[in-house]
Amino acid sequence: MSPSQPGSVMLHLGLGSFHRAHQAVYLQQLRDAGDRRWELQGGNLRPDQPELIETLRRQGGAYTLETVSPDGLRRYERIRSIRRVLPWEPTLSGLVRAGADARTRIVSITVTEAGYYLDDRQRLDTRHPDLAADLEGRSCGTVYGALARLLEARRQRGSGPLTLLNCDNLRHNGERLRAGLLDFLAQSDQPALLEWVQSHTRCPNAMVDRITPRPSPAVRERVLAATGEDDPAALMAESFIQWVIEDDFPAGRPDWETVGVQMVDSVLPYEEAKIRILNASHSCIAWAGTLLGLRYIHEGTQDERIRRYAHEYVTEDVMPCLHRPGRPSPVDLAAYRDTVLQRFGNPAIEDTNQRVAMDGFSKIPGFIAPTLRERLAEGAPARAVARLPALFLAFLQRWHRGQLPYEYQDQAMDPALAHAICGSHDPVAALCADAGLWGELAGDASLTRAVATAYEEIQHLTGVTLD
Repeated sequence: MSPSQPGSVMLHLGLGSFHRAHQAVYLQQLRDAGDRRWELQGGNLRPDQPELIETLRRQGGAYTLETVSPDGLRRYERIRSIRRVLPWEPTLSGLVRAGADARTRIVSITVTEAGYYLDDRQRLDTRHPDLAADLEGRSCGTVYGALARLLEARRQRGSGPLTLLNCDNLRHNGERLRAGLLDFLAQSDQPALLEWVQSHTRCPNAMVDRITPRPSPAVRERVLAATGEDDPAALMAESFIQWVIEDDFPAGRPDWETVGVQMVDSVLPYEEAKIRILNASHSCIAWAGTLLGLRYIHEGTQDERIRRYAHEYVTEDVMPCLHRPGRPSPVDLAAYRDTVLQRFGNPAIEDTNQRVAMDGFSKIPGFIAPTLRERLAEGAPARAVARLPALFLAFLQRWHRGQLPYEYQDQAMDPALAHAICGSHDPVAALCADAGLWGELAGDASLTRAVATAYEEIQHLTGVTLD
């Protein structure tokens, strides 16, 4: 690691709630401890939440964060680590200039799983119109198009090496971003930039964790009552926070380890535990809770049937995959499972099923399919993990019939394909045959049998007809 320089910048792409409740908080802790060598700048890649961006600009990047512990203790802090907020415009000129500045040593990114535009072979899905437009140079609406413009400007200015740091839930996120970016540059015929990126950038894998619900008007009201500050940009998060990063930063980094960030050689075991235990269980609870007419995650966690589904999924199928003879996990998996369920049961968070249930067509292959694949390959019954795609199918059937109590958002879903699955004479077989969800496992007879059995069980055990 190169030493940090005064005035060093971490540019973040995607100033959503999670970044402001996570990465910005860690940098604020450093500033509070007297280390002000680093500052955050940032903006959005798309014209999302223009009112929020304008509010942050008016407030100089400052906002109030409310944290809530599982026992209901609320704490308020003013976050001032974002020193510059860049407005969106179609060419992303502000972000490009900031990224090309030699003071910028890290560009961090928050995108959803679907924002990587990867097909079932984990290659760029060039059929997507947004990606196709960026490849042709007509726009820069994807993370690859935006980074290509930013990095080309940096190359031309000779601004030196750079770390691209992903802050999202995708497995092997740094490796996948790098592979996608290099593929994008090759396909868009930018050989000079491709060579520069290969030699001047690093993309460490990272794992992030903090439940951050969409801010509601009630958060602003509580902040005003508690602090006297009327803050339209206020947001709320749980008290738990975690960040694990592979220590590969050619241009330096903040001293994150002094404020609790885990800097490691490999993020893989932490990543696998988090994605398979926390993320997959979260989706399980959201889909099941929606089917039972519940609104919030904590309501589902407190329902005996749903909590049992999540607990058995981790205990019976995930833990045997992650902790094996000769390959122990550095994570106490049983304790982590219990902590996760405790966090999900926090009623003060008021995290909605709508938020967590989204993007199922990305979450099945990313969060759930690996465990199913491993358990079936070992000849294990996979009873508990098979319930998760079964729940998603029942949830999707409700969407198909227009019976969900909210709008379902799924960037990776082809609505025509999803309707075809639900309208099939055998929806379970149709779901299990989809290569986008299952890759090489698609159409496997053992997968179809496991999900079919789970689908029938769900209908009986919940006491309602799910389809």
